[in-house]
Amino acid sequence: MRLVFMGTPAFALPSLQALYDAGHELVGVFTQPDRPAGRGKKITASPVKLLAEQLKLPIFQPDRLKAPANVKIIKELAPECIIVVAYGQILSKEILDIPRYGCVNVHASLLPAYRGAAPIHWAVINGETKTGVTTMLMDEGLDTGDMLLTAEYAISSTATTGEVHDALAELGAQTLLKTLNGLEQGTIKPKKQPQESTYAPLLKREDERLDWSWSAWTIHNRIRGLNPWPGAFTTFRGEQVKIWRSKMIEDESVLNSSTGVRPGQILASSPNGLLVMTGDGKLEITELQPAGKKRMSASDFFNGRRVKIGDCLV
Repeated sequence: MRLVFMGTPAFALPSLQALYDAGHELVGVFTQPDRPAGRGKKITASPVKLLAEQLKLPIFQPDRLKAPANVKIIKELAPECIIVVAYGQILSKEILDIPRYGCVNVHASLLPAYRGAAPIHWAVINGETKTGVTTMLMDEGLDTGDMLLTAEYAISSTATTGEVHDALAELGAQTLLKTLNGLEQGTIKPKKQPQESTYAPLLKREDERLDWSWSAWTIHNRIRGLNPWPGAFTTFRGEQVKIWRSKMIEDESVLNSSTGVRPGQILASSPNGLLVMTGDGKLEITELQPAGKKRMSASDFFNGRRVKIGDCLV
């Protein structure tokens, strides 16, 4: 099929590679303009641009996709279908109406759950045990188009957003190929989304701070839901510390309530981690990162910072 591909971050890479490997005719790859990134603010190309360069595909990086000149370019490319995977710009109705098979989006959730910009983060943060990918025909709404295919993925209680992200990126690529085959063969019938939906907004700074009055389970999910980006943080002795990994306590003897302790208080240290009190239960912190330092084990942090039992994370 003659395709235009639109995508920007690493999540889109398996889909672009799969389309190329399957022999689809990729007449144009649209991605966001190069932007400053990292501490040095070095101008950096998107992951999709770098892959498109390797594959020697035509690349377009418009600031405003819906500008008349860019719409004209897409019309001249004459795609039978436009594929959108985490592109980062809104497609106007004029663009949506160009391809005969429509514009197909790969979304990282089981729609209509977790519409929006951060579906993987919020699924993990909320402790979901299942998520997946949905291919849909795009309309002018936010992830509201008719569904084409879905594929489920089980989230383990220890999985991080990074791990789920990578799995869904591959699952999305597989589902996309099946979707295009179904559209060409006329075997897929678009389905309206159910009316009840949930939303996964962009993460804000306040979403990253841990509140030790939350339950151990809630904190554990927040930690893994913000790993590897942007990272959950707390404060120790006035210094910001990011918490990267934690472990739920299964030993009933450890779960017994403690008297005279506060949420955030460090109760014990072992080679495995730091035992911390929460608003409901205890949580073992296993990996963290003081500001300006590399990630380290909780035991190294305990020894290096001369942490005392009874000190508090706030």
